[in-house]
Amino acid sequence: MSPDLTFILTLVLRMAVTAGFVVTASVITERSGPVIGALVATLPISAGPSYVFLALDHDAAFIAEGAVASLSVNAATVLLCLTYVVLAQRQRMLVSFCAALAVWVAAVTLVRLAHPSLFGAIVANAIAFAICLPLVKRFRHVKMPLITRRWYDIPLRATLVSTLVATVVTLSGRVGPTISGVIALVPLVFISMILILHPRIGGPPTAALLANSLWGLIGFGGGIAVMHLAALRFGSAIALSLALATCVGWNLGLWRLGRRRLVR
Repeated sequence: MSPDLTFILTLVLRMAVTAGFVVTASVITERSGPVIGALVATLPISAGPSYVFLALDHDAAFIAEGAVASLSVNAATVLLCLTYVVLAQRQRMLVSFCAALAVWVAAVTLVRLAHPSLFGAIVANAIAFAICLPLVKRFRHVKMPLITRRWYDIPLRATLVSTLVATVVTLSGRVGPTISGVIALVPLVFISMILILHPRIGGPPTAALLANSLWGLIGFGGGIAVMHLAALRFGSAIALSLALATCVGWNLGLWRLGRRRLVR
């Protein structure tokens, strides 16, 4: 088998595996309500597979450097959520989505120009969460309407995430770890949910999902920081495992805390 054919088949397999994983997780999100849905949405269901495939093609130093860029992008995603949550209360999907995406692109551009260290990326996240969490608090609790799935929902999500994986795998060797880390953190899960849910159930319920997601993004950012610190010391496989454990452990903690409050 020629090297080109092997690459194409491997790429298609990676795209299919990732798309299946993301679609399954997003369906669970829709059926679980805004709180549980937010916890599922902030697991590394898109970035995780991208980093697994990067680890298969590159060394631990590449993963560690890419993680710093990804951690900075996490702060930009927090700003995307805030922008959408506020605008979606009154504006149409096109206005809310485009404004949120424009804020994300602007924030990522600033990150690229600043070239922050790990400490700088952590500070950027701390500032973003300190500003955004209080502002979205009153938008978190909205009754989730019944969602009727349409024929294009699953193909749309599969196409979005497959395109991301193909882009990361194909370009990572050319653009380097920083750009790869940025591409891996494109918020495709949030984008797909906005595009699918907003026209169907309205802005406020969709915004509630993103508003609840901010707490999960704290653990997501922590997982990225753990991956950076562990990659050079223990290797990519252990670093990715620790990052996943951090995200899952954080979200399970949020879930248990939420249940305790309900009991009280």
